[in-house]
Amino acid sequence: MEYYIDGFVLPVPRIHLHVYKSVAEKVAEIWKEYGATEYMEFVGEDLKLEGTRSFIELVDVKEDEVIVFGWVKFPSKEIRDKANKQVPEDSRMADLVSPLTTQNRMIFDAERMVYGGFQPLVR
Repeated sequence: MEYYIDGFVLPVPRIHLHVYKSVAEKVAEIWKEYGATEYMEFVGEDLKLEGTRSFIELVDVKEDEVIVFGWVKFPSKEIRDKANKQVPEDSRMADLVSPLTTQNRMIFDAERMVYGGFQPLVR
C-alpha cells in the first residue's frame, strides 16, 4: 500500500475557530513527528448538494458552528497504526486538547466527530 489516511469531520463553534486553529497547528506538528507526511484541515464553505446528505446533517451542526474537514496522511497503514498509539500518549496532546473539551467552553466534542482510516482507491 502506497500510503494511508485518517479522515475526520467535526463541528467547531465559530467564535472559537481561532483557538481551534491555533491548537490544530501544534497538533499537526506532533502528528508529523510520529510519521505523518501531511496534516490538513479545512473549514466548510459550500456544504449542500441537492439529493445528498451533507456533513451538516452528519454532525448535527448548530447555527453558531462551522464544519472542519481534515485528514492526516501516512506513508503506510503500519506507520499510521503506530502513530495512533503514540500520539495520544504524548503529554503535549493532553495539554493542548484538554482546554478545548471543558464543559463550560466546549470547542471540541469527540462524540460529534466522524472519523475513519482509508486506503487509496483512485489517485
